[in-house]
Amino acid sequence: MTAANAIRSDIDIHELCCTADLVAWSGVVALHQGHQIALFYLPQGHDRQGEAEIFALDNHDPFSGANVIGRGIIGDKGGEPVVASPIYKQHFRLRDGVCLEDPEQRLTVWPVRLEGDMVVLETPAPDHPTR
Repeated sequence: MTAANAIRSDIDIHELCCTADLVAWSGVVALHQGHQIALFYLPQGHDRQGEAEIFALDNHDPFSGANVIGRGIIGDKGGEPVVASPIYKQHFRLRDGVCLEDPEQRLTVWPVRLEGDMVVLETPAPDHPTR
């Protein structure tokens, strides 16, 4: 049990994978409870001058209907880190999953963080299904 889990009873903590499983400046896909989650690892932050950042988004592209977001290209639009879908090239902000070309479309964003060498995912506890 981590300190965060001891303090907050409304979330469950899941060790999703190791940082060694990630590819810097790219995406990988992890399977968690039937959900495909695209993980994007920016080892020096999106501006390449800060601390490591990790983002977790739904792998399902709402425009093509294919599970391909994890194969998208990471970039920067207006100072925001984005991923471009590999099929129709829409850009999704990594922080909130919003599509820049069509703000009505949004990818699910999963709370994730690096904890040592582990990628830790947070989900609502079964008694608190707020997701």
